[in-house]
Amino acid sequence: MNYGVHGEKLVSALANEKLPVEDKPRIELAIESYCSWISVINDSIADDIPELVEKMVKELNTYKRYIDLDLIFDSPNDFLYRQKGQLKLDNTVIEEFVPILVKKCIAMKYTDQTWSIAPQTATYSSVYFNTSINGSVIGGGMTIKTKDQDFALTRKLFIRSSYQEDFLPDETVTISTNLGFVLAEMKTNLDKTMFQEASATAHDVKLAVTGAKYFLLCDYLDMTPISSATTDIDEVLILRKAKRINSNVRAKYSTFHGRQVAREGYAQYLDNNPYSVDVFQRFIDHILALLSNETLVEEDVLKFGHF
Repeated sequence: MNYGVHGEKLVSALANEKLPVEDKPRIELAIESYCSWISVINDSIADDIPELVEKMVKELNTYKRYIDLDLIFDSPNDFLYRQKGQLKLDNTVIEEFVPILVKKCIAMKYTDQTWSIAPQTATYSSVYFNTSINGSVIGGGMTIKTKDQDFALTRKLFIRSSYQEDFLPDETVTISTNLGFVLAEMKTNLDKTMFQEASATAHDVKLAVTGAKYFLLCDYLDMTPISSATTDIDEVLILRKAKRINSNVRAKYSTFHGRQVAREGYAQYLDNNPYSVDVFQRFIDHILALLSNETLVEEDVLKFGHF
């Protein structure tokens, strides 16, 4: 089986020498659950896009609750919980889910696609020329800078550079890259520092591709909301419509005993704040609206009186 970004993290965790012996069969079971989950969401069908989104988000909620609660929170050791940031067992679930969801939704409306959708895609950022006025480097030493994105809807682009107008093969450099048109960064807990970093990334994205859209997706809000209208971020989507658990409560989760005592409250918190179907639908609608944009025709503009 070809593992996605989340599946790879589970396999890596199983191979981690620091993983407690008691957790190995639990990770093995998680890999089996992952395979079943991926099979179900890949095979999901529906009569329309809203129904598909609802069915797939329901499967997401079931699987993510298992990862967050049964695998990590219930571990009799503290390794999985304390090393969540390094192991990335929980936050990669969304990174793998969103591209699958978007692909399936778009496929219901567009059969002929010229774009690709994937997590962690190296997308075009800028181009520079590493040469001097007397330099003889082919193509002026053209170099493409790229940046990985958690989610990217891209089109393949080929750029050719040469000092000769006839672009002779021996005197030309050709580079392929990916133009990002819809990009998204995904966070579990969005704080002010992350928001500011995302704002800077969104600015760079739109300098590279003027028609690009940049979204920030997070599970929980961990900051006072700031209007995205003052930034190059198109929209911040809070997938669970919830705030992060307070730090004084989270502090009790660092030990197995503390997690046992707090388990009922944590489970209730997850159940009361599931992933929101309508927030995912909003993200899909943003993408479909962008894909439906067509080149303006003068006759239509004059007919309707606006553009």
